[in-house]
Amino acid sequence: MDAGSSYREAAVRGATPVQLVICLYEQAIADVRRAILALETGDIRARTRGINHALKVIGHLHGSLDKDRGGEVARNLERFYSLVRTGLIEAQMKESRKVLEEQVSLIMVVHEAWLEVERVTAAPIPRPAELVQTGLVNSTAETSSADWNA
Repeated sequence: MDAGSSYREAAVRGATPVQLVICLYEQAIADVRRAILALETGDIRARTRGINHALKVIGHLHGSLDKDRGGEVARNLERFYSLVRTGLIEAQMKESRKVLEEQVSLIMVVHEAWLEVERVTAAPIPRPAELVQTGLVNSTAETSSADWNA
């Protein structure tokens, strides 16, 4: 096992579900970028390998959607994954760098959204006592209407 694989394996072991999703997006981006490089050099096998692996990653993300609890977000992601999958297949058939680059751009936009989810969910939720200490909440029960208008 190479150093990169060992590092990724260790990172995955301690990852939250959101971090795992982020890792999968990063893997899909890397796979498509490898396919672009292979396309430029005329390496059909490497291009196919990159696209096929990206399709597997997208398939895994798609298969992990909880459509019952995910609501509209899950439905939107389902459509997104179908769009990316179609684009990857089109890029393979047409040998199109442009279509591959479009898929990278699409994946990166959603990747950024997941990074924001991680940032927001990783922030600790302050307990009431911490809010009082920081001055964000008045420690007395009495609050004038002027306090709310400030």
